[in-house]
Amino acid sequence: MKTLQFKTNINCGGCIKSVTPTLNQEAGAGNWQIDTTNPDKILTVTSDKLTAEQVVQAVEKAGFRIQAA
Repeated sequence: MKTLQFKTNINCGGCIKSVTPTLNQEAGAGNWQIDTTNPDKILTVTSDKLTAEQVVQAVEKAGFRIQAA
């Protein structure tokens, strides 16, 4: 398993609720988390199959900004 981290603009429970279906589909439930207490709103994804580009595309498709941490 590899761990990928990204800075996002996902900053509240409503945002997390919006992106949850997409991230659950791509990474699987329980394989990602967002630290909204961190100023950079860090998204951590643990996966052995996803690339950083796939995560970026999924989050952008859900309507949020994302970049490598």
